[in-house]
Amino acid sequence: MASSEDRGTAAQTTAGEGPAAPGPFVLVGTDGSPSALGAVETAALEAARHGVRLVVVHAFIWPLFRVDLEPSVYGPTESGLRRQAGIVLDTAVARARAVAPGTAVSGELITGEPLAVLATRSEGAALVVVGSRGTGGFGGLVLGSVAVHLAAHAHCPVLVVRGRDEPSGPVLLAVDGSPDSDAAVDLAFAEARARETGLVAVHAWAPRIGFGDMTPHFFNPEQVRTEARRVLDGTLERAAARHPGFEAEPRLLLGRPRQVLLEESAGAQLLVMGARGRGGFTGLLLGSVSQALLHHAHCPVAIVRNTPDRAGGAVR
Repeated sequence: MASSEDRGTAAQTTAGEGPAAPGPFVLVGTDGSPSALGAVETAALEAARHGVRLVVVHAFIWPLFRVDLEPSVYGPTESGLRRQAGIVLDTAVARARAVAPGTAVSGELITGEPLAVLATRSEGAALVVVGSRGTGGFGGLVLGSVAVHLAAHAHCPVLVVRGRDEPSGPVLLAVDGSPDSDAAVDLAFAEARARETGLVAVHAWAPRIGFGDMTPHFFNPEQVRTEARRVLDGTLERAAARHPGFEAEPRLLLGRPRQVLLEESAGAQLLVMGARGRGGFTGLLLGSVSQALLHHAHCPVAIVRNTPDRAGGAVR
């Protein structure tokens, strides 16, 4: 968790309609980029679907560098860094209210570095939404550092807006039997119900396991498939008890998870998955499959970690 110095709470200002109300909320970060404004629109729709408030945050890093924040006496009044930050925030709040006019929207201008600000502010949120690219970074990168960092460190599920415009289709749930995958189930069911669309639960399996140029180890394909079916059916049976009256379509597919989910995302409006699967190194906060989908999926991706501090829980 970031320290109070990282958060810059002493310099926090709020734009909106008075003090923030208690209860669950959707959090979205903005930096004025087209990707961020797209994330604001998505976050506003998320808040409206689930009947919760929206908090729009802009991290104002310049005070940390001890630079002059006010406009020059020789320039226009709107040229100061503080004023520009306020314009970025006001523009995002106005966009959110236009997209979801019946939703309570507030804006917060917080002094601090964006990664630390959003990760810390996500505590108590039901969902945090970010764009796949920001104003920083290099043109060749397909995913911003803020999105990757939040997927690994936020206190709640993270929705990264990426892929094709206005995606349609069912909600896609990645199932692999890991704790993070199990934690993603409730969010996937809640999203499918709120979006009034179907839910497809996908478990990918392969009859062999190999690493690079090493000779792969072969298994009895039928035994592997039977175990894969057990994992998928068991996950959905447990989910059915928590979500009566709403069924997911089980889809057991042959292939490596990364490629299977990438292909399936082309026909989905949202992919929900755990941060880490059953493979890989335990010290990593993001698994290789989730990282690959964050970079290349054809639709927005929601990443869920199974952590004790998920105070916000799934959006309901």
